[in-house]
Amino acid sequence: MTHRLREPGSEIDFGHLPDLIGYQLRLAQIAIFRDFALTLGELDITPGLFGVLTIIEANPGLKQTELAKATHLDRSTVVSVIDNLERRVLVERRAAASDRRSNSLHLTAEGKTLLKKLKKLVAEHEQRIKGNLSEAEQATLIRLMRKILPEHR
Repeated sequence: MTHRLREPGSEIDFGHLPDLIGYQLRLAQIAIFRDFALTLGELDITPGLFGVLTIIEANPGLKQTELAKATHLDRSTVVSVIDNLERRVLVERRAAASDRRSNSLHLTAEGKTLLKKLKKLVAEHEQRIKGNLSEAEQATLIRLMRKILPEHR
């Protein structure tokens, strides 16, 4: 198969990439992460950190191993994330009541205050992201994406 050299300035042919689910999901992720960064950029919070703070708030006393499982991260990555949040005085480790050898995680007062602010900003971000979708389309999109997850196959 012979390919002609592309003329400078001509449109790029993406081949069959636009037909691939993974490619479309990646483009959507890039758009979502860009908007997230623009919305929360000054606060130095990534989508992953927002997720961790939200999970800890909803589950005070959660163990690091449970957080690793919930976030689909390996244990060493979670330790690094918690170290970062602890340095920022957003999360604190406490000896777990049930097992003194493990740590339970709690938001600090600063963490709770920041998360309250983050939730408002993320709600605005979410409105922009789903702005072109009807409620039925939003529900369908979430349902279909969940079907892609390994635990649903």
